[in-house]
Amino acid sequence: MNPVRMTPKDFFLHVASMVALYVSSISLITLLFQIINTAYPDALYSGYYVDPYSGGIRWAIASLIIIFPLYLLLSWLLGRDYKAVPEKRTLGVKKWLTFITLFLTGVAIATDLVVLINSFLGGEITTRFTLKVLAVLVVTGFIFGYYLWDLRRPAGSTTGMTKVFAGISVVLVLASIIGGFVIMGSPAQQRNLRLDQQKVDSLRNTQYSIVNYYQLKKALPKTLNDLDDSISGMADSMDPETGMQFEYKATSNLSFELCANFHAASPENQTYDYADPYYGVNDMSIAKGASQDNWKHSEGHFCFTRTIDPALYAPVAR
Repeated sequence: MNPVRMTPKDFFLHVASMVALYVSSISLITLLFQIINTAYPDALYSGYYVDPYSGGIRWAIASLIIIFPLYLLLSWLLGRDYKAVPEKRTLGVKKWLTFITLFLTGVAIATDLVVLINSFLGGEITTRFTLKVLAVLVVTGFIFGYYLWDLRRPAGSTTGMTKVFAGISVVLVLASIIGGFVIMGSPAQQRNLRLDQQKVDSLRNTQYSIVNYYQLKKALPKTLNDLDDSISGMADSMDPETGMQFEYKATSNLSFELCANFHAASPENQTYDYADPYYGVNDMSIAKGASQDNWKHSEGHFCFTRTIDPALYAPVAR
């Protein structure tokens, strides 16, 4: 019997299948890590920046929704070819890619276990860390086990085990995607979150203009229209969603309020980086008490109360 020759179709089907597998597994691990981070926050990282838009979750879900079904389709096409021509299971490209996958997943499993033992010996074991190690172990171990079994399976043999592996992987991916949506919220909620972020950015700019006005004129503006001039232009005092001016009221010679309507309350477990065109990100606030945490708000109409410290922001001498 003449050996089966590899065709360009065979080569690209096998390579594409493995690439889809790698992308899907990395996306799944990333998504599981994000779910674990949310379910088990660590006080050690409470001061670090947390993406309020769940960018990692969105990318992982998007990749799984597109790439994982593609992997299943390519695997089905390969299985159909193996059934029609059993000798194709012995193609060199299949063996090479299978052994590469076994090597990579084996290294990942060994590294995962080394990290686990090292952390245990150092007394650094936490629920959050343990679950992350378990997530890597389950995903890579599942892939390793399936391809080791597939490698040992005789050419031409038929079994329902492939469907069992496929069913388990589909359930795991779907459960992870659902968990990601629970954390991230719907696309409409994500849009509202971005709109709220833009409002806070504009409010910070308005606050800067108010304090700058005070330092130059030794008084707070009566209305936000007082911040405009013919040289520097109009101040950024508009709600980016409605196009209307923010609500402003001077409550004393040094205190004022800025108000806006928000779609949702600020998440308690997320840290926001608000951009400031004058001082950059994470800058020292320009009004007394206006720290980043002080930009957190409730749902609906909310007012930020600010008091200028004249010792820190003294009027500019002419």
